[in-house]
Amino acid sequence: MEKIEHTIVSTNGIKMHVASIGAGPVILFIHGFPELWYSWRHQLLSLSSRGYRCIAPDLRGYGDTDAPPSPSSYSMPHLVGDLVGLLDDQGIEQVFLVGHDWGASVAWWFCLFRPDRVKALVNLSVPFPRRNPKFKPMDGLRAVLGDDFYMCRFQEPGEIEEEFAQFDTATLLRKLYALRDTQPLFLPKQVGLKSLPHDSSLTPWLSKEDIDYFASKYNQKGFNGGLNYYRAYNISWELTGPWTGVQVKIPTKFVIGDLDLVYYMPGVKDYIHGGGFKKDVPFLEDVVVMEGVAHFIQQEKPEEISDHIYNFIKTFL
Repeated sequence: MEKIEHTIVSTNGIKMHVASIGAGPVILFIHGFPELWYSWRHQLLSLSSRGYRCIAPDLRGYGDTDAPPSPSSYSMPHLVGDLVGLLDDQGIEQVFLVGHDWGASVAWWFCLFRPDRVKALVNLSVPFPRRNPKFKPMDGLRAVLGDDFYMCRFQEPGEIEEEFAQFDTATLLRKLYALRDTQPLFLPKQVGLKSLPHDSSLTPWLSKEDIDYFASKYNQKGFNGGLNYYRAYNISWELTGPWTGVQVKIPTKFVIGDLDLVYYMPGVKDYIHGGGFKKDVPFLEDVVVMEGVAHFIQQEKPEEISDHIYNFIKTFL
């Protein structure tokens, strides 16, 4: 880990913290919520040792990267713009993209906005978010899953932050990382996060050192930046209207755990396996469902995920 270099890059109006290691073709890793560049620590070490330059930023709102206060600053054009600016700053023309959770969503839109900058894509946990032009995504989720669904609870600025503040940060993160229930995540106001387990046996893949690192950064930055991704969901929908129906024409591999709550959201399984995914992503070459694995897949099964990435991207050199 001490070989990983840390720099600050000016991009798209913000200062972005970037971790990097190795030399060779570039892999850009994009993390999700509530995570950091550190979520890719295993992949950075593994793939840099196999001849790749691995780059993992703290995204806008996270860690040691700037966190604009307004949700309107977290739209997909902002998030992809940050990463394009990072590549420009580093003089990198093309990358292999790897995304997880919100990072996977950003990676899908990166491929739509700037396919010229991407050689191939490996996305984890979140399939392509097909844009429905008839209604805003948060309105659709609220209609189907109700006001207590976690993404709906995250919408009101300050409200969920107050609930988060009832726990020390390490405990809160353990609760979130331990999620293995395939049912939709509901956080009713009367109960909230108290209903989630706090059992470190559910996260044997996280050391105390790992949790302490995550907690130290969230103690400094807070959760507002990460939560603003959810609050900008409808804003992104409005701004991406011109791309309705556009296919992702990038060679793609998709990996998800069979205990990932995303896999069980309404319509997702049928979309992945029923032809819709392949229609939207015509160069989708492989879909892997890993048994007994939950949402934080690259940390829970680091060697397997590193191998999945390596075995796919090496064919495009």
